[in-house]
Amino acid sequence: MKSPITLIKGGLLAASLVAFAPVAALADGVSIRLGHVLPESHSWHTAATGFADEVNNRTEGRVAIKVFPSGQLGSEKEVIEGLQFGSVQAGLIGSGSFQGIEPRMGIIEMPYAWGARDQAFAALDGDLGVALADMLDGKGIKVLGWWENGFRNITNNVRPVENPEDLAGLKIRVTPDKVRLATFEGLGAEPAPLSFGELYSALQQGLFDAQENPLAIIYSASFFEVQKYVSLSEHIWGAATLTISNSVWDKISAEDQAIVMEAATSWGLKQRDMVAAANDQLIAQLEEKGMKFNEVDKAAFIAAVEPIWESQKDVYGEELLTILNTYRK
Repeated sequence: MKSPITLIKGGLLAASLVAFAPVAALADGVSIRLGHVLPESHSWHTAATGFADEVNNRTEGRVAIKVFPSGQLGSEKEVIEGLQFGSVQAGLIGSGSFQGIEPRMGIIEMPYAWGARDQAFAALDGDLGVALADMLDGKGIKVLGWWENGFRNITNNVRPVENPEDLAGLKIRVTPDKVRLATFEGLGAEPAPLSFGELYSALQQGLFDAQENPLAIIYSASFFEVQKYVSLSEHIWGAATLTISNSVWDKISAEDQAIVMEAATSWGLKQRDMVAAANDQLIAQLEEKGMKFNEVDKAAFIAAVEPIWESQKDVYGEELLTILNTYRK
C-alpha cells in the first residue's frame, strides 16, 4: 500500500499538471475527470466508478468519465477550486469542504444535527438540498447528487473517550473548517487542521493523538494501524456531494444531462446502501485489527456543543435554519 505521503505528493503533481488544462473534447462530446480523496477500497470509489461506467455506456461515449481516487487531482480544496475554474471537471467531495466558498454549506455537518441518517437524506433530497444546490450553482458548481460520508467517530491512542472531559489535552486532527475547530475546542480538545492525505503519517509519527472520521474511512485508510480506541460519538453526519463544473455541464446535451442525473441518483442510492450495510461488519473488522470500541454519553456531548449552534445563527440565517429544523422533528 502506498504511504499517504506518496499519495499526497502524487495528488499535488497531478493537480499541477491539470491546473489549466481545458476540457478534452471528443468527436461528439466531452471527457470528464472526476476526483475524490479516498482510497479505491471505499464505497465512494466503487459507486463513482459504477456511475462513470453507466454514463459512458448509456451516452455511447459522448460523456466519458474517468475516476481519479486518493487525491490524484488534489485535495478537496484544490478540486473545488478546479471545479470553479473548469480545470477539474467533476468531484465527489465531503459537503463540509465547501465552506471555504460557501459558509452555509456547513449546516449539513453541524454537531448532532441529525439523530438518524434518514433525517439527513429526507432533507437533502428535499428542500434543504435544493437550497444548498442553488448556493453552489451560484459559485459555478452543479450538484448532481447527495451521497453519503456517514457518522463521524473519534479515534485516539491515549484513552477511551466517554465524556467530553476525556478529550482534554488530546491533539485531534480535524477538517479545515471553522465550525469543526470550534466544536472540538468547545469539547476541550486541542484541534488542528490537516489535509486527509497527510493524516496517516501524522498519526504514525505522533504529531496527533486523535482524529475523527466515519468507520468506513477509519478502515479503508488503515487507521487501525496507528490508532487504538474508537469512541462511537457519532458527533457529525456528513454528506458526499457529487458535483460537476457548470462550464462543463453546459457542454453536455440536454438528453445526456438527463442520463447523467439518472445515473447520479441511482448510484447515490446504491452508495448509501453500501454505507448502511457495512456498519456492523466494519466494527467487527476493526475489532479484529485490535481496535477497542466504547459508547459515549451523547447527552453530555450534545449539551457541550449547544454554544456552537448559537454562534452560527447569523451565518446560516433564519430561513435556512427553519428548513433544516422541519426535517429534524
